[in-house]
Amino acid sequence: MAERTITVSYRKVIDATVTRPWDKLVFNDTYAEFRLQAQYFNQQRQYRTFGELVQHVPGAEKLHFLVSAAVRGYVQQLGGLVPDVLNNQGRHFLPFTKFQFELINSDLLDQSRHQVAINFYSEPLLWHDTIAPYLLVSEKAALPEPTGEILTHLFELQPFVSIHSLRLTE
Repeated sequence: MAERTITVSYRKVIDATVTRPWDKLVFNDTYAEFRLQAQYFNQQRQYRTFGELVQHVPGAEKLHFLVSAAVRGYVQQLGGLVPDVLNNQGRHFLPFTKFQFELINSDLLDQSRHQVAINFYSEPLLWHDTIAPYLLVSEKAALPEPTGEILTHLFELQPFVSIHSLRLTE
């Protein structure tokens, strides 16, 4: 049977409705950084929204990267585990190797319209089976226990969680 290695992605959307402290900090700091960085692209103060800047100002798509500096420290606080995705025992288990920040929308005069996403990409996992809405996986680099067993995680596919990539090997 072919070995199935998957990478899981999780898209965490953060907007004015968030209630968790970590999410609020990311929301407030990315908005402040957006307002700061947008000044360079909007020196005449002609545009109000991120969308208008991207549409009318060459190079404004760099704001994704420029504003991402505001989240790097917060992402480090996660200790390498994807937030919000829990195994069937209610524990964080999904290690990530990279993330990508994205500005979805923002308004220089209305913070309530600010919306960002952080896309997390897991380390490679062995996908053993699917049980109803659950995936049974193990860490690809995990060594078998002395008993020959491999420790696994059972987790439910939830909104914003996806199999990002699949690799089959014989």
